[in-house]
Amino acid sequence: MSLYLCVDCGGSKTSAVICAASGKIVGRALGGPSNFAYLGPTAFIEAVKTAVSNALKTCVDPPSVDPVVLPPPEPLFASAWFGVSGVDSPSDVATVTPMICELLHIEPAKLSVGNDTHLLAAPLRMHPDIQHAVATIAGTGSISVSFRAGEGGKLQELGRVGGWGWILGDEGGGFHVGREAVRQLLLETDKDSMADIAAPSVELEKKTLKSRVLERFGINHLLEILAPIHLPDPAPSSPPLSGVASLPQYQTVAREKRLSQLSPLVFQAAFEDEDPLALNVLRTCSGMLADQIIVLLRSEGAVEGQFAKNAVKASESVLCFGGSLVGIEKYREMVLDSLARKGHVFRYVEFVDDAAAVGAAGLAAAAAESKTK
Repeated sequence: MSLYLCVDCGGSKTSAVICAASGKIVGRALGGPSNFAYLGPTAFIEAVKTAVSNALKTCVDPPSVDPVVLPPPEPLFASAWFGVSGVDSPSDVATVTPMICELLHIEPAKLSVGNDTHLLAAPLRMHPDIQHAVATIAGTGSISVSFRAGEGGKLQELGRVGGWGWILGDEGGGFHVGREAVRQLLLETDKDSMADIAAPSVELEKKTLKSRVLERFGINHLLEILAPIHLPDPAPSSPPLSGVASLPQYQTVAREKRLSQLSPLVFQAAFEDEDPLALNVLRTCSGMLADQIIVLLRSEGAVEGQFAKNAVKASESVLCFGGSLVGIEKYREMVLDSLARKGHVFRYVEFVDDAAAVGAAGLAAAAAESKTK
């Protein structure tokens, strides 16, 4: 049986999907984070190995109880497509490709490796009346990439913005939302210090962004958050201290996760509690994500030569969203509203909630099409 593999390697999880030649999904599995830039080669390939071997369990006859051993003695896949967060340059691709080839026992000609945004642009094939797509990921981090439809259904990358990681960017992603929430809460606290009367205490019976953050860190005042936020990362191999109670959750994770893990609280406060401050945080973050998308666009009235040659018009393109944050419709609408206010309305908007499945089915379809020619 011909098998087609697509693996979506993200900052939070690895999704591996295997399709038969018919396009039917015959195996799939989820694994841990596999951002190449964050993990490095060894941890990256281990995360991929776990996800793919588990996905293969249902593709053998009889189904395997244990993960399938990789590399296999014989090639298993007719072709494979890897979209890898943190793979952003030709040298990255050149580093990752032989590692995956060895793991899968697959020829380089049958393997495609690129940034994970490439998987999102698959909906461009669904709209024959346009030639351009902008793929935007906003999950743990964020990145936007523009594409042109090429020959044989291949995608030509035109431009990209973002994807710089939590230290340098990730506007509109989980880390940015968490950091912006703490910044706006601290600014509010600073303003209250200038008032003639003390600010009212938090109403325990009414949930707000402030009360949710205080509860998360087990503190009573916002300024007490500075120590937990700046606390160094936990040592990777520190033994537990005998006789010491369990550590607070924030002390067990890296500093960036102490902020990125706040993003669900911000969304709850904004859309469940209707907290104005939380809503303003999301408007700020979604607006900055929209500004990054705009870097790839040209205005509707622009004539040739006024913009970079690779800039595309929103009205002639599909915007393909992917990632947990833009998976929330209200947040997605904030991004679209910000784009519209600045004159950019896309002809089509798609949310791809299963990029690996779309990619695997696309490989099978491309193979079937080539056989008919």
